[in-house]
Amino acid sequence: MTDIGVRAVRQGVRRGAARIGAATPPGRDRAVDALRAAAVLGVVLGHWLVTALVSDGRTLRTASPLQHMPWLAPISWMFQTLAVFFLVGGHVATRGYASARARGVPYRQWLTGRLSRLFKPVAAVLGLWAVAALALLLSGAEFGTVRTLVKLALSPLWFLLVFAGLTAATPLLTRLNPLWPLAVVLHVDLLRFGLGGPSWLGWVNVAAAWTVPYTLGAAWTRGELERRRAGWVLLGSGAAATAALVAWAGYPASMVGVPGEGVSNLDPPSLAVVTFGLAQCGLALLLRERLRHAMRRPVAWAVVALVNLSAMTVFLWHQTALMATTATGLLAGRLPGLHTPPDGLGWVGVRLLWLPVFALALAVCWAAFRSFEGNGGGRGRRSHVVRSHRPSDRGAAAKARHV
Repeated sequence: MTDIGVRAVRQGVRRGAARIGAATPPGRDRAVDALRAAAVLGVVLGHWLVTALVSDGRTLRTASPLQHMPWLAPISWMFQTLAVFFLVGGHVATRGYASARARGVPYRQWLTGRLSRLFKPVAAVLGLWAVAALALLLSGAEFGTVRTLVKLALSPLWFLLVFAGLTAATPLLTRLNPLWPLAVVLHVDLLRFGLGGPSWLGWVNVAAAWTVPYTLGAAWTRGELERRRAGWVLLGSGAAATAALVAWAGYPASMVGVPGEGVSNLDPPSLAVVTFGLAQCGLALLLRERLRHAMRRPVAWAVVALVNLSAMTVFLWHQTALMATTATGLLAGRLPGLHTPPDGLGWVGVRLLWLPVFALALAVCWAAFRSFEGNGGGRGRRSHVVRSHRPSDRGAAAKARHV
């Protein structure tokens, strides 16, 4: 590309970013959107880095580099960002619910609006994979391979079910102290690990564990976490508790599930993943001012706004993008970093080179299915992230509406 072409692209990007900035309500807290975007992209990159589909003849099976290189556990610390997502979700939901009550919007109408934006994109994923699974089985694909692919593609749905349940319970969770669900997780783990209780007790933590950051988000809405001291307390206590649980209580160092491991911090959630989430939430709160400053840059804000507009599409389709790339690559044989066992640093280096290809496949999925997303993706819908208002409405709208 010539210098003139590069300058034209840069000017086009700047003009587009300026339009997005102009359409953003002036009172919007852009740090919230930046944290949500970081949480979504963290999950996506984490899955792309630690999920491998190994080809064994005609069968594909899942594997993880953490099986062979457990010292890579810090990767899971960087990219397991679900607690930040629930923190932001709790903050946005409780703020939105308070705004709806102030405007006289019934609870049922408020909840229906939020859940429709959450689940409408799911229909496209379920429909496509129902057809794909049937086509694969009819074409003679191994049942184990089809099961692996479908399970991987639909694995993000557990998160949506939990998030939907917490959203529905928002009126009850608005003033709940996060120490209560934290105490539930503590006692469940004490029973199942310390006293030999039944393993099914761990599934109580699926709700209790993620209620902790969600109710921290509600505390943020109430103004209880505005001081930097709150962020430092969460970061310090959460990090110290996690280190103690890993070092002395036998919890795994990885904050994601590792195939073959007897205990997982995530499936179901453990006390360690909750305390780690507290540290993540503390860090997120400490970064708010820096993020607000960074989001004043038009291009940076435009990227964050676009990620937020398509957050559900990106989240739901990123595993499909990984599998589509893997399946297409099989036409060329067993490719390193894509179909080979993740058993060395060489695999990690090659996998990093595959990330842009995954991103391109995800962009194709985004272009095909973004219209199913309720945040402005379809024709006639208006964005909930960037929105123009009449001058007389801007002040009230900025206070009343936040995603």
